[in-house]
Amino acid sequence: MADELLVELHLLSQQSQFKSNVFFAVGLRSVFTAFTKGYRPEEHPELMFTALCSSTDFDADQLKGEAEQATSLAKGKTLQSLPDWMAQHRLAENSHYSRLMAIGILSLLEIASGDTQNTNDITSPKKILKEKAAELAPTLGLSDKRIEKDLNLFLSSRERMDQAVELMQETLASERRKRDQRKAEVSQGSVS
Repeated sequence: MADELLVELHLLSQQSQFKSNVFFAVGLRSVFTAFTKGYRPEEHPELMFTALCSSTDFDADQLKGEAEQATSLAKGKTLQSLPDWMAQHRLAENSHYSRLMAIGILSLLEIASGDTQNTNDITSPKKILKEKAAELAPTLGLSDKRIEKDLNLFLSSRERMDQAVELMQETLASERRKRDQRKAEVSQGSVS
């Protein structure tokens, strides 16, 4: 994950037509949070985020601030009122698009709808939100096909990551139970 983001941020930093915006900031934070879920020790992801940003000439504090401000604002909006605010952040003509922008748009829609579940069931609100993001694309100066493709990839990757984290947690819990059981058996054997 760190390697992928490092490459993507480096390529974006070299694009003269790329300008960071609120969608990019929210998308980067969303991707980073989703793919460092369960990372130990817990204080390392923020250090890694800062290192990734500074090594590619992005300001981590500025991006975090923009993302926090936008997500706070989205919490106070509805799915009907959010698009008007989003339109104020339309991508300028001839600006370079990043898939992180699409993820930022989806994340803001998730927050406004109150849907923060990490499921990708075809009948779930995720499908509706993904379609809403694609529908908003032209208004935001983006390609609806590109957003749809990028969001499909992100949602399936996020779902697989969530499953992997869950499996890892279950495996660790099972190993702990086995270890505790062996200790209990050993201590009972030494008592008798």
